[in-house]
Amino acid sequence: MTSVITGDIINSRKQKEPDVWINTLKRALSYLSPDSKYWELYRGDSFQIEIPNFTTSFTAAIYIKASIKMVKDLDVRLAIGVGTKTYEGNDVTESNGEAFVFSGEVLETLKKEKQNLKIKTKHSTIDTELNLYFKLALITMDNWSVNSAEIVKLSIENPSALQSELGQLIGINQNAISNRQKRAHLEEILELDRMYRHKMSLL
Repeated sequence: MTSVITGDIINSRKQKEPDVWINTLKRALSYLSPDSKYWELYRGDSFQIEIPNFTTSFTAAIYIKASIKMVKDLDVRLAIGVGTKTYEGNDVTESNGEAFVFSGEVLETLKKEKQNLKIKTKHSTIDTELNLYFKLALITMDNWSVNSAEIVKLSIENPSALQSELGQLIGINQNAISNRQKRAHLEEILELDRMYRHKMSLL
């Protein structure tokens, strides 16, 4: 079992300096997988990354979204596929299996459904439940400000850091960190992440 996230950047063509978001995306994907064999950018503003530890694929999706939302006026569609891997190519877009097929299929539906995050596995009951939770979480996540996105990204990178320590990293005080985390609804999103990991562990 593995997981694949396929995505595309929303409003990328409106950006006058595409290098900014391209480099931001590359840094995010490199953070999630230092081995570039497992991720690739293609067709200008699309990308794919394999997350072999599929229980962490929602965390990865949150991290990508937070990274992209740090660039003003940008957002990202993310399709998570979880399933088998039947062929490993030289790079991620050559590999194949359920996870790759599911992820690609879901991405095709996101534009029509006007939803920016969805999952597909072999278990439709789990998919239905998780996709409802995602839809609710996106009410917040789609509206993250640059500051909210930054604090989510920073919190994922430093999961055991105190608020005061996070504040030192970006030069603001502990109260400001607390307020930004609350505005981002970070606690609730991390609670959803814990539930997601549990659901994935049952597959």
